[in-house]
Amino acid sequence: MLELRDVQVVFDGFRALGGVDLSVPEGELRFLIGPNGAGKTTLIDVITGLTKPAAGTVRFAGHDLAGKKEHQIVRLGVGRTFQTSVVFEELTVIENLDLAASFRKPLWSLARQRKGVSEAVEEALARTGLEELAERSAGVLSHGQRQWLEIGMLLAQRPRLLLLDEPVAGMSSDERERTGELLTEIADDHTVIVVEHDMEFLRRHASKVTVLHEGKVLVEGSVDQVSADPRVQEVYLGRRPSDAAVGERS
Repeated sequence: MLELRDVQVVFDGFRALGGVDLSVPEGELRFLIGPNGAGKTTLIDVITGLTKPAAGTVRFAGHDLAGKKEHQIVRLGVGRTFQTSVVFEELTVIENLDLAASFRKPLWSLARQRKGVSEAVEEALARTGLEELAERSAGVLSHGQRQWLEIGMLLAQRPRLLLLDEPVAGMSSDERERTGELLTEIADDHTVIVVEHDMEFLRRHASKVTVLHEGKVLVEGSVDQVSADPRVQEVYLGRRPSDAAVGERS
């Protein structure tokens, strides 16, 4: 589904990515972790066309993404969220979803009043659990509900790959649990890559984990394998293996 080879990104002499190799098969829920500055968001930016790599290749579903514009990559089936929610607060939940679902339609059709709700919008509402809030303004949603709406807006575009940047940041424990369940459900018929810092959330919901450090892949494996790796304990948590188990807070 997604394959990166020797991807390099340089900003004003700083090497943000120093030769990343990453393969994500179709239908996988992959978590991407690492300390601040490891290159996680930069990697997502490269996949979505927001940042152009200095070297390397990025292929998605058989397509070479090099040189493609952001909207072209979206049309190939790649969707992403950002660390800050970008819903339209003045619109209702269903209007946000309808607008997202219309991205493949010609501009002239958007001016016409559409009748009923599309299948894509209905599916996104049901999957995110926002049916009862469909006519509510997005501006009054809780933080967690806004994040679910943004994920729903991606789903309404019918992507094959979803890239989610810290989706549970700032959520309550109940919201984090619901989001974990939602990601697991989505991964049943999508490929999902999640950038995340919450180690407890990671342990509960991740199967395969990739750890970035200083712009390179440090280690990959299951949660248990990654947690037991001395390099992860040292560079990600800033402690030696003997100091404490991975995930414990000091």
